[in-house]
Amino acid sequence: MKFLDRLEEWIIATLMAAATVVIFIAVVHRYLFGLPIPALQDFLIQVNTSWAQELCIYMFVWMAKFGAAYGVRTGIHVGVDVIVNRLSPRWRSKFIVFGLLAGAVFTGIVGTLGANFVWHMAETDQTSADLEWPMWIIYLAVPLGSYLMCFRFLQVMVHFIRTGEVPHHDPAQVEGLDDEDLPISKGAA
Repeated sequence: MKFLDRLEEWIIATLMAAATVVIFIAVVHRYLFGLPIPALQDFLIQVNTSWAQELCIYMFVWMAKFGAAYGVRTGIHVGVDVIVNRLSPRWRSKFIVFGLLAGAVFTGIVGTLGANFVWHMAETDQTSADLEWPMWIIYLAVPLGSYLMCFRFLQVMVHFIRTGEVPHHDPAQVEGLDDEDLPISKGAA
């Protein structure tokens, strides 16, 4: 399971870094293109970055789908649990299991519909406007991300049934940083 966790994090981080680099290059290109330097403008005319916006949009779609699955696994996915937390422990447990199971069913359905769509899209020759990539590759984010999210809902549900705990995000906690690693200021001692 650690391999899947790391792969999920690696995909999100790589897409985020790549999108940042692509947008940075496109903005610098656009800025330099506006400078009144004839030799530079002649060179930049030959460099086409019109594809950068489209690529970043697709990368953000993939990031969002895999990021939602990461959010379910780590407890940072948006959830409305104000009423559930006020229930008695017996009813609270039942509602949590129901909510997690409903999330798994919903994302499983979305994944299946997305897979069906991608299957039929692969039979066409439709390509993206600027990148000219096959659209089925771009739409593959829907079934892959949805099935991963479905798996994460089921994983959290099984963990909850076994331990009674759901992942909880503490905004004050930084992953990989323990309290012992923090420097203590002289005024705090």
